[in-house]
Amino acid sequence: MATTLTDLNNASRNDFVMTLANVFEHSPWVAEQVAVKRPYNGIVQLFMAMRAAVEQAPAERRLALIKVHPDLANKTQRAAGLTRDSHAEQDSAGLDQLADAEYEAFQRVNNAYHAKFGFPYIVCVRRRTKASILRDFERRLSNDAAAEMQNSVEEICRIAALRLDQAVTADDRLAVHGHLSTHVLDTHSGKPAAGVRVELIELAELGASRVVTRTSTNADGRTDHPLIGGRPVPAGQYELLFDVGDYFAKRGVPLSDPPFLDKIPLRFSVSEPEGDLHVPLLVTPWSYATYRGS
Repeated sequence: MATTLTDLNNASRNDFVMTLANVFEHSPWVAEQVAVKRPYNGIVQLFMAMRAAVEQAPAERRLALIKVHPDLANKTQRAAGLTRDSHAEQDSAGLDQLADAEYEAFQRVNNAYHAKFGFPYIVCVRRRTKASILRDFERRLSNDAAAEMQNSVEEICRIAALRLDQAVTADDRLAVHGHLSTHVLDTHSGKPAAGVRVELIELAELGASRVVTRTSTNADGRTDHPLIGGRPVPAGQYELLFDVGDYFAKRGVPLSDPPFLDKIPLRFSVSEPEGDLHVPLLVTPWSYATYRGS
């Protein structure tokens, strides 16, 4: 359960440290350093103090922080002390349900990365899909050790920001959430399309694609809730599948048999996990269009 920033400011030093001990993985020293700088006026100020403690730490301490993080998708880590937060983060990206080809790819790049740098590859998995993580792995393998130390600290801070956002409530917010939405406009009738079934699918390159959510449009042609909201929208490739054939049939619109347009797939990519992205559908029984909205 989240605690309030006011309570943290007024807590004993031990309680403060205990609450924030694992915001940075297995590293309560970060919370210990910032505890003495209370009170904090907002969660952003608190996070910036924690980030500064890490960035200003000696190189050997930053390297130790990197090394306490688990390898991604390494099944042996399940018995080697993953924290509850790390479990949830890896599972959120589907790293607990890898196809054989995906697992082999992760093992290959994990081993190559360890062999080159001597520490684990770290990425904020809540911000990426499996396929996006593998592409990032390959890209970062070409870096030198100094660049990867910096990349690792940056990713650790992104992980920490999300953990802090979940652990502490305050009047201000950290900029860690994105928003993905859609709407359907029936341009045949000139009205919002209500009752269109919609699926959001995360596309995979090596394993099976997975359904993120299933929903239907409301009277305004929108969904009652964002397709993804209250968290980052993981960078990667997606497909929105709209069941328009059933929608037009239920409204008595004359259709061919089978209908010219039945299920319409829109494929798109997400590159800004904390951004606002709107992917609408404008449709008739014989044509459709889309655009990038926000």
